[in-house]
Parts: sequence; structure tokens; C-alpha cells
Amino acid sequence: MIIGANTVFEHAGKQYHIQAEDLGFEHRAIELRVYDGGTLLWRKRVPYAEELTPAQPKAEREEQVAKLLERTLHTVQAAIAKGKIG
Repeated sequence: MIIGANTVFEHAGKQYHIQAEDLGFEHRAIELRVYDGGTLLWRKRVPYAEELTPAQPKAEREEQVAKLLERTLHTVQAAIAKGKIG
């Protein structure tokens, strides 16, 4: 199952659309994108190969990826607020 999240983060009068998508266990990475008015401002892949193993039950891996995705979204929001993105 591919896990993803979209959110709108408002800062300094702008609305940033943040997308985060798990690229699947084969790639073991999350891709993040930040848009402003449809324009891509920033994109990054965050690997998580070291955090998950094939020996873990699939449901446990998916739960860990979902938590990582949420933490990463909060990190991106903090980066926008600090002026590092945008």
C-alpha cells in the first residue's frame, strides 16, 4: 500500500501545498514536494531503508512509514516557517 498525505500550510500570507508520498517498500523512500500557487518550489526524497526491514510484518512497516511521513510533514512546515523553503 502506498501512503501519502497532502496539506496546506499557511505562512506569511501564502498558502503552501505540501505533498508527501511513500514510494513503496521497494524504493524505501518518501518523496516530498512543496508548491506555491501550482509552482513547484522544492522537492526531496527522504530514504528510510535503515528504519524498516523485510522481516517486519507489512502492517508494522506501513504504520512506521505513516508516522515518518507525518513527522516529515511537520519538519517541512517548520522549514517553511523559518524561511528555508519558499
